[in-house]
Amino acid sequence: MQSSPLRLYNTYTKKEEEFVPIEEGKVRMYTCGPTVYGRPHIGNYSSFLMADLLRRWLQYGLKYEVTHVKNITDVGHLVADADQGEDKVEKQAREEHGEVTHDSVIAIARKYEQMYLEDERALNMVEPEHRPRATETIPRMIAAVEELLQKGHAYETEDGVYFSVESFPDYGKLSGNTLENLSSGARIAVKEQKKHPADFALWKKCTGQNANHVLRWDSPWGPGFPGWHIECSAMATAFLGEQIDIHTGGEDNIFPHHECEIAQSECASGKHPYVRLWLHKRRINMGEEKMSKSIGNVLTIPDIVAMGYSPLDLRYYFLSVHYRTQLKFTEKGMEDARKARRKIMEWIQECNECKQSLQSLPSLQSSKVYTFEQAFRAAMNADLNTPGALAAVFDCMAWSRNEGSIEQCAEFATLIRSVFGCFEPEDTKPIPQAVQALARERAQAREAKDFATSDRLRDAIRALGYDVRDTADGQRLDPSF
Repeated sequence: MQSSPLRLYNTYTKKEEEFVPIEEGKVRMYTCGPTVYGRPHIGNYSSFLMADLLRRWLQYGLKYEVTHVKNITDVGHLVADADQGEDKVEKQAREEHGEVTHDSVIAIARKYEQMYLEDERALNMVEPEHRPRATETIPRMIAAVEELLQKGHAYETEDGVYFSVESFPDYGKLSGNTLENLSSGARIAVKEQKKHPADFALWKKCTGQNANHVLRWDSPWGPGFPGWHIECSAMATAFLGEQIDIHTGGEDNIFPHHECEIAQSECASGKHPYVRLWLHKRRINMGEEKMSKSIGNVLTIPDIVAMGYSPLDLRYYFLSVHYRTQLKFTEKGMEDARKARRKIMEWIQECNECKQSLQSLPSLQSSKVYTFEQAFRAAMNADLNTPGALAAVFDCMAWSRNEGSIEQCAEFATLIRSVFGCFEPEDTKPIPQAVQALARERAQAREAKDFATSDRLRDAIRALGYDVRDTADGQRLDPSF
C-alpha cells in the first residue's frame, strides 16, 4: 500500500528526488557512526535517530530489504577534524589514565562504544546488519590508498599520503566549497608538503609529531594509521559495494568528511555516483548555540533520564520535528513530547485490545482508516515529513474515538509503532505503596479543593518517578521513565 513514491532531499543535488534503489527491492544504506572518545550527546543521537526512522520506513513501511552499515570510529579521528594534531581517542586515554598505551587506548574505545550501544538500545534503534570498527578494517584502507596512488589521485610526503583534490573536478559539489575559495581555513592546516591546502590525509606516518602515536599498523609507507575520511569509504564499500543507495549523517559531516569521502571513493572505483542520495540531519541547538562537546553544553541519555524522562520521550521529541529543521532543545519541548507520546501509546493499546474483532470487519481499504493511513504514508514519502505523519495519527485517533471504530485501527497502529519506534509498551512494575499513599492523599486534597496541597503532592509523586494525571475515571499513575 503506497500512496506516492518516496522522495528525499539530496544534499548533493540540493533538491528532492524520487528514491530509486540500485537493485530493485533492496536498499544499501550507510550511517556515519560515533567516534568513541566519550559518551555521545543527544545532538549526536538526533542524526542516528533520523537514520533509524528512514531505515524503519524503508523496511516496515515500503517493504524494502535493507542492509544498513553503521561504523565505529576508534582510530584516526584527530582533534578539530584536522590532518594534524592528537587522536581524539588517545587524547581521552591520556586524560583518564595519565599515560597512553595500546591497551589503555583500546580500553577507552571499548568503554565508550559500550555506552553508545546501551544508549542505542534505550532509544530503541534497529540493530544494523554490520557495525565495523575502523581498527578492524585497516587492510582494506591500505588497499584503497594504494589504488589512489596508482591512479594518480594521491601522493606521498614525509609525513603521510595525501589525496590530491585538484585531481577530482567535482570536489566541493556536496558542500558548495570550491577549490578557489578553499584556503588555510580553521579546519584545514596548510603544510608546505601539500600540493593544495585542501588536500587531505589518507594515511599518516608515525614520524615527527606523530612519532608517539600508539595505534599503528605496518604499511607500504612505514608504520602509521589511517586518515579519518578513508575509514568510512573502506567500511562502506566492504559491506555495501562501490556504489550505495543512501548515506546519512549530521550536517557537521558534510564538510570536510563527506566531501572527502565522495572524492576518494569515486576516484578509487572509477564509478559515479558513489552515493545516490545524501541525507543530513540539522543540528540541535541549546539556546542560541549548537550542542557541542567543545562548547560544553551537551546532554547525554543519562541526563535525560535524570530529568525524569524516558529515552523514548526524547526519541519522539526529535522525530516529531522534520529532520531538516533546526531544533532548539527545551525542557518544555520534552514535556510536550512526553504527553503526546503517552496519548498515542494509550490509543495503540486500545487498538490492540480490540484487535480480535478485525476479522468480522470489512476490508480496511473500504473504511475511513484507509484515508488516514494513506495520509500517513504520503507524509512519510514526502521527505520523511514526520509532523504531517503524526497529524494523520492524531486525526485518526480523534475519529476512532468519536465514531466508535477503534477496532478498525489495529493494523494502522502496528505500522505507526513499527515506523516511529517510540510507542513500544514499556516495562511495568508494581506501583510502590509510598506512591499509592501519596496519590490517595492527593485525591482527598482535590476533593476538598485544596489545590495547593494537591500540587505539592503531585510534585512529591513526580520526585518518586511517577506522573499523576486526572481523568474522567479518577487519578492515573504512570512511570515517568
